Amino acid sequence: MVLATAQANGITIAYETSGNPLDPAVLLIMGLGMPLTAWPQDLVDGLAEQGYYVIRFDNRDIGLSSKLDQHKKPNVFWAYFKSLLGLKPGAPYTLNDMADDALGLLDALGIARAHVVGASMGGMIAQIFAARFAGRTLSLTSIMSSSGRRGLPGPRPAARNAMLRRADPNDRRAMVDQVMNVYKAVGSPSFPTPERVRRAEIERAFDRGANPDGVARQMVAIVASGDRTPLLRKIRCPAMVIHGAADTLVPPACGVDTAQAISGASLHLIEGMGHDLPQQLIERLLALLDQHLHGKMTLELPPLAPHRAGSGTHH
Repeated sequence: MVLATAQANGITIAYETSGNPLDPAVLLIMGLGMPLTAWPQDLVDGLAEQGYYVIRFDNRDIGLSSKLDQHKKPNVFWAYFKSLLGLKPGAPYTLNDMADDALGLLDALGIARAHVVGASMGGMIAQIFAARFAGRTLSLTSIMSSSGRRGLPGPRPAARNAMLRRADPNDRRAMVDQVMNVYKAVGSPSFPTPERVRRAEIERAFDRGANPDGVARQMVAIVASGDRTPLLRKIRCPAMVIHGAADTLVPPACGVDTAQAISGASLHLIEGMGHDLPQQLIERLLALLDQHLHGKMTLELPPLAPHRAGSGTHH
């Protein structure tokens, strides 16, 4: 395991690699306001054991990567309101810029092509990467994400309210409690994460480099990036969409819509999964990823344990 930084796309990107650099590369792109440590270590280790060179990184404005504090904190509500009126909200950067960051990191590492896997906002960035940089993309996996198409259902009220609550950025405990409350609202109901485990994960992420202003800039980047459907229709690499059937933050209809927009994409709705990557589903996710990355999606997947909710697979 190697932790390092690279200069890419005009910023410093903190990244970590696992596995053999001679193996096919898997680039993991995390979601809103979460550093690379939000990828479960067992998922990373499992991919490396399956024969992949795993690269994960802190997006701009979070963790140990560059903070774009030269830009003021944007008004997320105003940006969202303008988007509802069909106006383009001003943004310090967009998801296109964040996809350029990912490409710049691969360039810095001398990697020609990679399997690109993104979760939530990271799924949006991965979609853009696969559409714009087809020659650099071996496959696309979009997890609990969306096409951004207008008319898709938004967060359930409890999830939206939890996301919009604010805590004192100078109060570590209050900030951690706030994120705990978000996960209580959006986490997987059939696969709960013990509170002490969740709190330890959040504290680790917070201590790596919390940046509330940066999270606001990332949120506006999502709003400003709009509908990706035209881009999704350009994707020709093997594509897989994974979504929790119990996701209250990005409802499952968003995953269905994403898969329908990408030619030949496979869709896997997992019953009881919300907007997180619970430990109980790591083996299931590894099985899906391994078969997708090897181009074997027609194989029968191993069932979950009888006492757990299963997964429906739709093509």
